[in-house]
Order: sequence, then C-alpha cells, then structure tokens
Amino acid sequence: MALVEVKVPDIGDVKDVAVIELLVKVGDSIKLEQSLITVESDKASMEIPSSHAGVVKEIKVAVGDKVNEGSLVLLLEAEGTAGADAPVPTLAAAPVAAPVVAAAAPAASSLVEVFVPDIGDFESVAVIEVFVKPGDTIKLEQSLVTVESDKASMEIPSSHAGVVKELKVKLGDKVAKGSLLAIVEVQGAAAVAAVAAPVAAAAASSANTVVAAAPAAPVERIAPTAALPAHEPSTPTGRLPHASPSIRRQARELGVPLDEVKGTGPKGRIQESDLQGFVKSVMAGAVQTLAQKAAAPAAATASGGGALPGLLPWPKVDFEKFGAIERKELSRIKKISGANLHRNWVVIPHVTNHDDADITELEAFRVQTNKENEKSGIKVTMLAFMIKAAVAALKKFPEFNASLEGEGDAQKLVLKKYFHIGFAADTPNGLVVPVIKDADKKGIFEISQEMGELAKKARDGKLGPADMAGGCFTISSLGGIGGRYFTPIINAPEVAIMGVCKSQIEPVWDGKAFQPRLMLPLSLSWDHRVIDGAAAARFNVYFASLLADFRRIVL
Repeated sequence: MALVEVKVPDIGDVKDVAVIELLVKVGDSIKLEQSLITVESDKASMEIPSSHAGVVKEIKVAVGDKVNEGSLVLLLEAEGTAGADAPVPTLAAAPVAAPVVAAAAPAASSLVEVFVPDIGDFESVAVIEVFVKPGDTIKLEQSLVTVESDKASMEIPSSHAGVVKELKVKLGDKVAKGSLLAIVEVQGAAAVAAVAAPVAAAAASSANTVVAAAPAAPVERIAPTAALPAHEPSTPTGRLPHASPSIRRQARELGVPLDEVKGTGPKGRIQESDLQGFVKSVMAGAVQTLAQKAAAPAAATASGGGALPGLLPWPKVDFEKFGAIERKELSRIKKISGANLHRNWVVIPHVTNHDDADITELEAFRVQTNKENEKSGIKVTMLAFMIKAAVAALKKFPEFNASLEGEGDAQKLVLKKYFHIGFAADTPNGLVVPVIKDADKKGIFEISQEMGELAKKARDGKLGPADMAGGCFTISSLGGIGGRYFTPIINAPEVAIMGVCKSQIEPVWDGKAFQPRLMLPLSLSWDHRVIDGAAAARFNVYFASLLADFRRIVL
C-alpha cells in the first residue's frame, strides 16, 4: 500500500471554484473515478473523481474552500501497485461508452450537438420561433428556439457557449426530447469543460471502463436527461431557494419560479433534474389538472354525450346541408381558457354587482401626468390606477384576497398577505392574464411600465407560466372597445374579478344642476361561497370612491 495525494484534475480555464459538497469521509473505501467532492463555479457545478482506488486517510478540503487545478483534495492509501508518483488523470480522458465522448486538446475547438432537453413526454412540439442563425456567437443558457405544446410555450436554452455552425430546425418543425437543435463550436478550455462533466459522471458509474484519449475534436453527444416524475407545487417558503448560480440562471431563462421547485439534492438542493421535472409538469399541463377534468364533460358534449347527468345530448347538426361553411382550429390559448372558463362558471356560484365610478378628475390627472412625463416613454393608463385601487380595496376587505382550499368539511379559506393583481390581455390568439406581482410595493409608473412589458410578451406569445401565476384578483378591462356592463367569469382560484367597460360623459345631478361627468361602468363578479352581497356592495362602492378621489388611497 502507498499513500497517494489525490488532486483536482484539469477542470478548464476556471479559477477558485468553491467546494459545495463532500461525498466521502475518512475511512471510506473508494473506487477508481469515484466522485469525491462537488465544486461549483458561476457557470456550472461538477463532481471531482478520484485518480486512485483505496482507503481515505485524510481529507484536505472542507465545504466552502476554494480549489483550483492541482489543489490537494485528500490523502489515499492506494490499492495495488499504484504509487504516490502515479500521474493524475485529467477529465480530458473519456471512457469508451455509448454515446462516445472524446476529449479535445485544451487549445482546440470542439463541435457540440445541442439537443432539446426533457420537456415532458411529448412526441412532438412545434418550433414557433428561432432566435439564432449560423455564425452567431451565443452564451451559455441563451435561448435558441421557442417551442409550443397544446398546454404551454417555452424557450429552449443552449447547453453550451460558442459559435453556431449549423441549425438543425426551422419554423414549423416538430421536435421532442432529444431532438437535435444545433451544432455549436466550443472553443479552448470551454471545450474541455464541455466534456468534463459527462466524462466524470460516466467514469464514476464504472471502475472497469477502458479509458482512451481522442486524437481529434469530434462532435460531442450528450444524451438528454431521463424523464422525471411530474412536479408537485408547494407553497413558497419565503427562504432563498437552495440552488447554484447556473441553476438560477437556467430557471430565469425558462421562467421557472424556484420557490415552487422541490429540490431532490442534499439538504433540498435544487438540481438540473428538478428544473426539468418542473418544466415537464408545465408542458404536460399538470397545473391544468382541474381544467382537464372540467374539459372532459365539454368533450363528451361535443361528441354527442351529455355533459352532466340528466342533460340532453349536445345536438348533432350537418351544417353543410344548410350552406357553405369553414372549419377552423381553435387556438391553443382558447382551448385552455375555454376549459378553465367552463369549469369556473359551472363550479363557482357567480353573482355580479354593477356600479359606476366618477373618474372625471382622475382622467384629467392622468392626461396631465402623461404630458409632463412624455420624455420618459412610459404611458400611464387608467388600468394602472385601477390596480392600485384594487390593492387598497383588498386590504380593506381581506375576504376578497382569498382562495378556497380543500373540499367538504375540510374546506378552508386561505387569506393571502400578498397582492398580485392580474389583468386580462387581448392577443391575436385569445385572452391571457399576466400578473403584476407585489402591486402594493409599486408605484403607478412602475406598474404602467411592467404592464406594457407583459402585454407585449402576451402579444408575442412569450408569456411564461411564472408570468401568469400567483394572482389574487383580476381586472378585465374592455377599455375603449365599448359596451356598458358585463358579467366577467372569476379566474379560479381567485374569488372575485372586476370588469370595466368604456367610460363616457353623462349628466350627473349635483344637488342643484346636472353636470357633465366622466363615468366608468364597473362589474364586480364574486364567489357567493366566500362573499356575501353586503360585502360585495361595500367593495364596489369603496373601489369607485377611490377612483373618484384618488387621494383616499393614502388614507
């Protein structure tokens, strides 16, 4: 037996990477290439394998230490004939396995195939947008394409940084997990780092694998991660999610709220596989489970069956015998929103109160504000004022800022202490509801700017699940389209929604004479299981009073 120093091998052109996990302890018997520690840079995390097999005698690093290539990791009593002077293999050596990964020289380039990651069990999703072209220099996690299923759309980020040599997809193509998106040329040390992690993982899985160095820079094939169980959303804890910088960046790219992701790593650490599991649940429509159940009766209706017991079957009509027709597919958004609206209308006992708000002074103030701040480029809308008024009304009437949870005798009322206000946005493909988060902490200009950005994302079809999640109360504004009053359908699991129509000048009696006043029609729909008529009337009156004299908002 010989005492051997095990050091950090070549991990690319990175310095001072942090040790975030110790995988062995003194006295452990370890195999060749068994992972010893996990290190993390600002780009990625990876496990460092052992250069020898034997028994751990002393560990020279601790969690939080910074290490580099050549840093001493531990002392090992090596087995067999391996001596202390035995060369330390680097991660540039790849095991012969399927698929083959071969290392490139540090100064060389490597052609890397970028695949569609795990987005759920979909045979095909459509490419609806391509962000890059051959010759473009791209960053790690930069979005390459947008794909769309019948449940959601999302952007697919690149697994490597480099130069796009070839695009393998175009608009309208159908792709699935593992589909080839692009070939990227990775340069220098980045090419070594690109193969390091999969090599280490493959090596750790078998101590008897034959190791061979590559003479050239072939195309690297990285198999997509295996499918994972669907994500189970949980209530945000308020604590910072336990995740690495690279995972946080990837979550931002994909629009994934890390607070809702359940980490499966040590001490609840969120891993890449956990992100993939979350994305899979969204793309598979797991968050639409109730909507899918609600859609089942509608599907039965359309096919000729009764939607509910006791109802007559849906009529079957040969429309063509009466004249020319055209059949058109419903958009993805309309299919999803239709199922949601059907469920909400059937399940929730809706009641709607109508009222009018005098916005004469507020509209004059809005117009003057936009004139004075014309150079800022931010246009303040009446909806921004209504969002602030909604926050004030929710604070005064907390039962409106609630949701029902559970069923039967176990049903409870969840009172929310946050104020996320949704607004209905009309798009060419249908209605969506982006959410202004923490509206109570934002001013009119900030809300107006954020509304503009979210509305643009909605029109461009780029809203992610996180942009539409967490709403407490929704405002549906028909703006300048017209109409007087309507009955908006509650956006479950919320318990109320405010509908507004086009304002118009009306004669209002002031006690002495009729005065021309700008009146805004209000239509408040509410869930009678949670709210009673008196509370709804008070809410509507208070909401209207805030718009009539916005100074009340500070009281």
